Amino acid sequence: MQKNPHPKRSAISIALLALGALAFNPAQATVTDADILNDAATKGDVVSFGLGTQGQRFSPMTQINTKTVKNLVPAWSMSFGGEKQRGQESQPVIHNGKMFVTASYSRLFAVDAKTGKKLWKYEHRLPDGIMPCCDVINRGAALHGDLVIFATLDAQLVALNQNTGKVVWKEKLGDYAAGYSATAAPIVAKGKLITGVSGGEFGVVGRIDARDPQTGKLLWTRPTVEGHMGYKYDADGKAIENGISGTTNATWEGDLWKTGGAATWNGATYDPETNLIFAGTGNPAPWNSHLRPGDNLFSSSTVAIDADTGKIAWHYQNTPHDGWDFDGVNEFISFDFKDPKTGKVIKAGAKADRNGFFFVNDRTNGKLLGAYPFVKKITWATGYNLETGRPNYIEEGRPGDPTAGADGKKGKVVFSAPSFLGGKNQQQMGYSPQTGLFYVPANEWSMDIWNEPVAYKKGAAYLGAGFTIKAIHDDHIGVLRAMDPATGKIVWENKNYAPLWGGVLSTGGGLVFYGTPEGLLKALDAKTGKELWSFQTGTGIVAPPVTWEQDGEQMIAVVTGWGGAVPLWGGDVAKRVNFLEQGGSVWVFKLHKGS
Repeated sequence: MQKNPHPKRSAISIALLALGALAFNPAQATVTDADILNDAATKGDVVSFGLGTQGQRFSPMTQINTKTVKNLVPAWSMSFGGEKQRGQESQPVIHNGKMFVTASYSRLFAVDAKTGKKLWKYEHRLPDGIMPCCDVINRGAALHGDLVIFATLDAQLVALNQNTGKVVWKEKLGDYAAGYSATAAPIVAKGKLITGVSGGEFGVVGRIDARDPQTGKLLWTRPTVEGHMGYKYDADGKAIENGISGTTNATWEGDLWKTGGAATWNGATYDPETNLIFAGTGNPAPWNSHLRPGDNLFSSSTVAIDADTGKIAWHYQNTPHDGWDFDGVNEFISFDFKDPKTGKVIKAGAKADRNGFFFVNDRTNGKLLGAYPFVKKITWATGYNLETGRPNYIEEGRPGDPTAGADGKKGKVVFSAPSFLGGKNQQQMGYSPQTGLFYVPANEWSMDIWNEPVAYKKGAAYLGAGFTIKAIHDDHIGVLRAMDPATGKIVWENKNYAPLWGGVLSTGGGLVFYGTPEGLLKALDAKTGKELWSFQTGTGIVAPPVTWEQDGEQMIAVVTGWGGAVPLWGGDVAKRVNFLEQGGSVWVFKLHKGS
């Protein structure tokens, strides 16, 4: 061992040098559980999907505000390049001067957050035969330690070193040949990597998994279809039974629960105060509800899972016996709710469901506190009974039983609003503790829908329904709405010609940022909805903006690139917006110097 060339150097100075190395050595700048827990309150990075595990998408930063936003200008833009455009729904994460952003076809880019220079790229090798339901998109990555982790269209998880892009581990989520895929951004909750699965249109079985983020090894898995066994795993990876989800055949007659859907394709949120993971679940399979009598738990629901045990603590079913593909995957956002009747502050959560209703639940037990329409036309239910928590159905609004028809091949066609693309789909809403309002990217559209006979076949579409989606109004489909969770009232709205398909960001500067398919990134006054600023990015925006501080300056970033479910499933609506151009970039903005 080499002798110390400076034997008289004091222990104090050596300690200071060691601290300096920790402070400035990029290899030591890892993302901790504490960093993730405090993400919503810190300014210098964005280390989780939703700007905090609760998913509020609120930043306390005020440098860009209602007075200064007019001076917002581009800092840099980076193209994803190639011919792989399609939809870009990713939320960037930023740490240690690097931005990590996913792109279509299961790509991941590391970018210098200051200059936009590409540092490295990982392009996942996708097999033939993948079956993504709703475009070849990806919604983002998770950070933990020195790893960046994301899911792929062939239902794998890939963890890479943040500095080098080298693959550290890979794990399989499901069999892509059976219809499994994955598009949601993982989150890290209490040191566990939390993921869901996609594939409800192919008869997969939805579930939430918890893994060791450093190794990818399973810790527990919880199915979101009644009758399936959950498991936890010991240090050797051995599966140990952890209880069936629900009670077999209690709400699913026969055997259809075995291919029951309820995919967790939009990921999850986590509330550290209750130690609960909140997962929205998708449609039951098949769409034809006459084949599966009963409520069909836990489809089209919010499921609360104990982060430690992997067991369901409570559930609330937003659409029992879903017959419209309304899903229930929309994010459940934790917030503190002041009861207008008692003045008591309740630990609550809110969700703007695809079925057109805005729900407020007690997040400790799932009790329904309020259910309010956030779109203007709803034909399947008149509202909700707050005592039972169940919808008041309009029976003639359910698509007909095909076996009751003359030829037994097509059920009665019904007009239904909203369409199956939902009052709100994947586009993330946000909550501002400053205003007490939720900002909901809503859509006003309808559909003609009918049921057809169908049988399960592995790897084949499992719908049992046909549909045609239509616009309701000539001048708009999308509407950004500010909702008061205490009253259910729409405080203000801002209409948009094309459907809104990207998420929102609210800030301490009194602003709401969101993008439109027409290519505009907009900033509105969070209190009034007045438009204060916009910028044309050149392609549609179907992703959520984020903000962070860099070198003392507040930055805004958004991924751009038109696509997603609307061009693929939108019918007449897709034709209406076929003038929109595809792309694939990330844009970053800051205030003009001297402003």
